[in-house]
Amino acid sequence: MPSRADVDSWIERCVHAWTTSDRNDLAALFTSGAEYHEWPYETHWIGRDDIIEGRQDRADWQCNGWTFAWDVLMITGGTAAVRGLGTYPEFGVFGNLWTLTFAPDGRGDVFRRWNNAAPD
Repeated sequence: MPSRADVDSWIERCVHAWTTSDRNDLAALFTSGAEYHEWPYETHWIGRDDIIEGRQDRADWQCNGWTFAWDVLMITGGTAAVRGLGTYPEFGVFGNLWTLTFAPDGRGDVFRRWNNAAPD
């Protein structure tokens, strides 16, 4: 079972990888057969290469700067629930909820995210 420090470290590396869109940084986060699901955008990337390609296709979302704050809500077994708040100068503020299931080696195996515009 991952600790809170493990989850925080994974998220810090995730934010870094999303900011840089570096292939190696992105690859280090996920298992080869990982799944990435996101709503309401109906994003379903299956496999590390698909996840990397999908994130790199969205690199322009972070090009004007962004911030991400989070709180680990709970950890049950190998799965963490995370509440996040992403702030983008061009797009606004988005609240989101993640569930992240970790593989035994600490990489992400199943990532699910629900996005919503944050209330004012």
